[in-house]
Amino acid sequence: MKIKITSGNVSAVAELKNTPTARAIYEVLPIEGSANRWGDEIYLVIPVNLDLENDAKEIVSEGDIAYWPEGSCFCIFWGKTPASKGNEIRAASKVNVFGRIKEDAKIFKNIKNSDLVILEKA
Repeated sequence: MKIKITSGNVSAVAELKNTPTARAIYEVLPIEGSANRWGDEIYLVIPVNLDLENDAKEIVSEGDIAYWPEGSCFCIFWGKTPASKGNEIRAASKVNVFGRIKEDAKIFKNIKNSDLVILEKA
C-alpha cells in the first residue's frame, strides 16, 4: 500500500507497513486537513480513532509516518522536535509508526501551520 501526501508544491509518496493502523488509515482516504508544525514534524487531525499498537514508540526515524492516538493525528517526521534530546527524533508521546516517506522527507520543511495537506491512495 502506498499513499501520496501533497501540500501546495510539496508532494511525496509513502510506503505503508502491513499493520492495523496502516490499513485503517488507508481505508478512509482521501483525507484533507490543516498542517500543524512541531519542530521538524507536521501533524494533522484525521477521522480515525485507534489505540497504541504493541510496537508503538517515542523515538522515530527521519521519514517515518506515524499515528498519534492521543490526538488522533497523522504525523510526518524529518528532524528534531521540541521533545528531542540530542540528535534523536522524538514524538510528543508514543506513536504507531505505520509507514515511511520514499523520498527525502526534509521537503516537508516548506509546509507551514494551517497549510492544506491532502492524503490519498497512490
